[in-house]
Amino acid sequence: MKLSTPAKIACASALGVLLVGAAASAKGLEYKDVADMLHSVMESDRTVYTRKVVNRLAVKEKVIKASEHHEDEKTLPLPAQMFRFGAEMVAEKTDKFSYSLLSVWPINKQNAPRTDVEKSGLEFVAANKGQNFYGEETLGGKKYFTAVYADTAVAQACVSCHNEHKDTPRKDFKMGDVMGGVVIRIPMAE
Repeated sequence: MKLSTPAKIACASALGVLLVGAAASAKGLEYKDVADMLHSVMESDRTVYTRKVVNRLAVKEKVIKASEHHEDEKTLPLPAQMFRFGAEMVAEKTDKFSYSLLSVWPINKQNAPRTDVEKSGLEFVAANKGQNFYGEETLGGKKYFTAVYADTAVAQACVSCHNEHKDTPRKDFKMGDVMGGVVIRIPMAE
């Protein structure tokens, strides 16, 4: 079975995230440190895909489009979709952490906050640029450390897609604006 380029990118990204998580666990780091390291890998991979692939090929060179219907339309997956593919792959491999991309202005309603901590975290990072949010929550009887990091518009492709999408609840994003947040959840020891 031959993997497509997006699948290869998602696999490499998921592997990097898993390796950081495993190294952090082995060293007995604090939950915040583990979440910060995981986010560093995620943010770097997301930014590289957005700038070097989507923005370059779809916006600047107009070689291929990026679309939420990438399989049917034979286009590039959107950066948010690539991020979700990685998160889904990690979820299949481990229960030591999970991550997602959420927003208080989601185009896809499934990407809205579902817990009070997610909502508070997303509102905090939107109002306090450059600061992360850390909290704890109990879900299904299990205690979690939850970190929220701002997800900002790093390329014109982000701004255009979000402002022009038919389902967008907000149409005034600019470069550098917080568009949502990366939520990392780590189960805490009992």
